[in-house]
Amino acid sequence: MADSMREMLQSDMHCEGLLECFHDLKRIDKEVFRLLNDRPDGLTVDEIAEGVDRERSTAYRSVQRLLSAGFIQKEQKNYEQGGYHHVYHPRDAEKIAQEMQRTLNDWYAKMGNLIGEFSEKYGDEPAAVAES
Repeated sequence: MADSMREMLQSDMHCEGLLECFHDLKRIDKEVFRLLNDRPDGLTVDEIAEGVDRERSTAYRSVQRLLSAGFIQKEQKNYEQGGYHHVYHPRDAEKIAQEMQRTLNDWYAKMGNLIGEFSEKYGDEPAAVAES
């Protein structure tokens, strides 16, 4: 894990890298997210599949990951003659950014506590080992 964190910190990261970093999303998910941001009226899964040149099932799985991560929202559109379909839109970028900031702050606090525990647990031990 440390190597991957070190590599991530040293790499050139783009803002879409946050999708991977915070939510373990895939390259296709970034493509779908970008596509939806380019189409403010929203898209169906079939339109998304066509837009990213993938099978419908692949697009659907990506949409589900993005929904679960909270990056997009689903809207139901009703037909006048009955029935409906779903259209997907990106959520407000500022709200997503605030949620990611809270997640980062929580993670930072947890890592700080773990580092403190490490220091307390192992800080005195090398001296005790040297004395024996």
